[in-house]
Amino acid sequence: MSDASLIDELPGELLIWVLIVSELLVFGAGLVAFMGVRLTDPAGFAEAQSHLYRTGAALNTVVLISSGFLAAKALHWRQTDRRRPARLALIAAAALGVVFLVIKGAEYAGKAAQGIAWDTHPFFTFYYLLTGFHAAHVAAGVALLLLVAWRDAVPNIQASAQFWHMVDLVWVLLFPVIYLLG
Repeated sequence: MSDASLIDELPGELLIWVLIVSELLVFGAGLVAFMGVRLTDPAGFAEAQSHLYRTGAALNTVVLISSGFLAAKALHWRQTDRRRPARLALIAAAALGVVFLVIKGAEYAGKAAQGIAWDTHPFFTFYYLLTGFHAAHVAAGVALLLLVAWRDAVPNIQASAQFWHMVDLVWVLLFPVIYLLG
């Protein structure tokens, strides 16, 4: 099989895949740096990690995975000419994205109330950088899902669902590395 046929078989447009791969590389580099710095101070990282709200992060995992499911269903429904359910699923997926951001905002507010900032410890530098960058992607994804609910052509839904699944994947990687690995 030639390289051209592999590219031709990718669902969606090539440029959304370029975006997804580049975003995954950026987040991957951040996670590798986080784990490398963690090796220099495992006790300090473990102590800093103990200040995280793991239950909220686990809830956010369920929220994003559920939202990704709705984005996938929206694409399926739109491909089968079920426009109204597709639009509602996109709006619900976006609403769950907002729920994610509210939970994340509450977590950040809790850290601020404890006097924990990005410069408190290297753990928190990475924590705020990685989760904040991810939250920015969630916010962009919410806007994209709402825009596509309005302009609901199948290729638009497909591209937004691909982006949203990348956001899900990044969180599924961030959650265990930042919140659970000790």
